[in-house]
Amino acid sequence: MVEIPSFANVEPTPGSAKPDPILIANGVVRSFGGLVAVNVDHFEAQRHSITALIGPNGAGKSTFFNLLTGFDFAQEGHGIFNGHPLKGMTSAQVARAGMVRTFQLTKALSRMTVIENMRLGAQEQGGENFARALIAPLWKSREREITEQAEELLTRFKLIEKRDEYAGSLSGGQRKLLEMARALMSKPSMLMLDEPMAGVNPALTESLLEHIVALREEGVTVLFVEHDMHMVRRISDWVVVMAEGRIIAEGNPHEVMKDPAVQDAYLGAHHDADLFEERS
Repeated sequence: MVEIPSFANVEPTPGSAKPDPILIANGVVRSFGGLVAVNVDHFEAQRHSITALIGPNGAGKSTFFNLLTGFDFAQEGHGIFNGHPLKGMTSAQVARAGMVRTFQLTKALSRMTVIENMRLGAQEQGGENFARALIAPLWKSREREITEQAEELLTRFKLIEKRDEYAGSLSGGQRKLLEMARALMSKPSMLMLDEPMAGVNPALTESLLEHIVALREEGVTVLFVEHDMHMVRRISDWVVVMAEGRIIAEGNPHEVMKDPAVQDAYLGAHHDADLFEERS
């Protein structure tokens, strides 16, 4: 079990420095036509912690995710992951470096079985090389290792009974679990979750929350986008708030929503939302 870092000495201000950041973004800008979708001066995510990235719809959160993980490219600025620059890296290169993401809409391959989906997430697969694929002894032992790892994760995520069923037959919540489990096949040091609770029923939501907390305790850094403030309070160590492409606030999950800038950003989109009271 990894020791959870303290944020006691971190300033609750936009772009605040962290004791040991695993991910840093400097001057990242992305525009679409005349619309500036992301304009982040400075951002840091603390290693071995759970950071929530929140904000109203259209704040630029998913676009920022795309820029950090190589699914889109910034027009200005750059990111640094684990001390290595991300500029110019493709999404596959970023994943191989140890930063893996999931999506708002799950990317499970519906016409492949659950176990086949899981195998796709592993790295160092010799059988993917055409020449080596013709010589089974060169990759069979690695395939057995990958299958064993996949079955262990499916057991952990309570999907082992679905092992040989098509991914398209799973419920929305089960597909979320499958996508998270598949992301772990590459043994990432950082997991980026884009709205992991969206469309998930309450029972599976609890399971997802438990898995996210367990990952932190095992040493995986988590950065996730979420709209449910009660879930954010329950599992986050630190919260970063975006609005109109910028980071407008950071802080403790129980305090950040008291910031007037955060209240102004949310009240326009959440007139009836209870942002401030704890849920039992």
